[in-house]
Amino acid sequence: MAQIHPTALVDPKAQLDDSVTVGAYTLIGPDVQIAAGTTIGPHCVIEGHTRIGRDNRIFQFGSIGAAPQDKKYAGEPTELVIGDRNTIREFCTFNRGTAQDGGVTRIGDDNWLMAYVHIAHDCIVGNKTIFANNAQLAGHVEVGDWVIFGGFTVVHQFVKFGAHCMTSMGSIVFQDVPPFVMASGNTAQATGLNSEGLKRRGFAPERISVVKQMYRSLYRKGLTLDQAKAEIAAQREAVPEAAGDVDLMLDFLTASTRGIVR
Repeated sequence: MAQIHPTALVDPKAQLDDSVTVGAYTLIGPDVQIAAGTTIGPHCVIEGHTRIGRDNRIFQFGSIGAAPQDKKYAGEPTELVIGDRNTIREFCTFNRGTAQDGGVTRIGDDNWLMAYVHIAHDCIVGNKTIFANNAQLAGHVEVGDWVIFGGFTVVHQFVKFGAHCMTSMGSIVFQDVPPFVMASGNTAQATGLNSEGLKRRGFAPERISVVKQMYRSLYRKGLTLDQAKAEIAAQREAVPEAAGDVDLMLDFLTASTRGIVR
C-alpha cells in the first residue's frame, strides 16, 4: 500500500503506486494517477485529470491540477501531465488545459521548479528546465529543453522559448526568445548568449562558435529576419557538427508567431 499519512484525504478512485508517499493533510482527487517513487508533501491539493510520473518530489502547499484560470473553461475533462524526476517546490500552482487548445498542460522530465512557480493552462514545458522562484507563465506558453528562467520572470500568453535560452531576474517577456539567447528587462530584449550553459552541457567550441555567428546574424548586423535566416542556413554546410543547432534555430524562427525579442 502507498504510504499515506492518516490525516491525508485520498479518494478511493485515485490510482497511486504502492511506493508513493503522501504527507499530512494532503487532498488527492478521484481522477489522479501517480507513478512509482513519487513523494507528495503535506498540505498539497492534487485534483482533476492529473497524471504524475515516477520519482517526482512535490513539496508542501502545492496546488496541482486545478481548473484553468480561463473564463471560457466550462468544466471540460482536460488534463495536466507531469513526467518523471521533477522537483516541485513550495506553493507551486499548475493548472489543467482548456478545450480551446490541446486540452493538456504538459511538463516533461528532470525539471527544477522552485517556490511559487505558476504554470497556466495549456503550457508545454520540456525537459531539464530551471524555473527560479516566482517565475510565472501565462496560458499556451511553450518552453524548450534546458531553458532557465530567472526569478520573477513573467511571460505573456502564447510566447515560445527555444532550447538553451535564459532570462534574467525580473524579466517581462512579450515575444519569443530564440534558442541559446539570453533575454533581460522590461520589456525583455536579447542581451547575449547563454554561452556558459552551453559549455556546461558539453558543447564543443566549434558548435559554440556557430551559435555565436547565428546570434550576430540575428542581432548585430542590422539584417532583416529573412536575411538573417539565409545567413544562418549557410552555417549548416560550413560546420557540419553544428547542423542540428542551425536547424533548431531555423525551425524556431520559422514557427515564431509573436516575433522574437530584439
